[in-house]
Amino acid sequence: MRELAFISALCVASAASAGHPAIEAFADHCTTKGMTTEQAFERMAPEAGGFELIFWDKTLAPAPDTPDHVERRCEVRFDGDSAQQAVDAVKAKMVTPPVFGTSIPLQPPYTPTPGTAYIDARELLRGRVAVVHVGVENGETFIRVDRLPAGMGLPE
Repeated sequence: MRELAFISALCVASAASAGHPAIEAFADHCTTKGMTTEQAFERMAPEAGGFELIFWDKTLAPAPDTPDHVERRCEVRFDGDSAQQAVDAVKAKMVTPPVFGTSIPLQPPYTPTPGTAYIDARELLRGRVAVVHVGVENGETFIRVDRLPAGMGLPE
């Protein structure tokens, strides 16, 4: 029975990520621990996939002109409205082992914005929080995950 659940999760993840290469790249790589900016661009190949990639991790390298409340960001953007496919892929990824934290209330400055299809804060290990945001903005689908510094974003 356990094997059947694992196979079902793989099928859901594969079906959900089918579509734009950015969705698959996000699902496959954006939660990879310890990935450098150079590795992100190499593995995700945004030029070949026809999407924009924003990636930085302040725990691995300086990231000037980035928000203080975020220590790591991985975001993809591409033309068109593929928000539902992106939401399906993100949700499938979050329930596939290793499970992506437990849902907690959103903390400022995170709120749904016009075009938001999905936004969720997740409590991770070691007092960290990740915020996943999917939506459509200016005719582009975006999928973003921000990892916050330890202790930030946790409900009081």
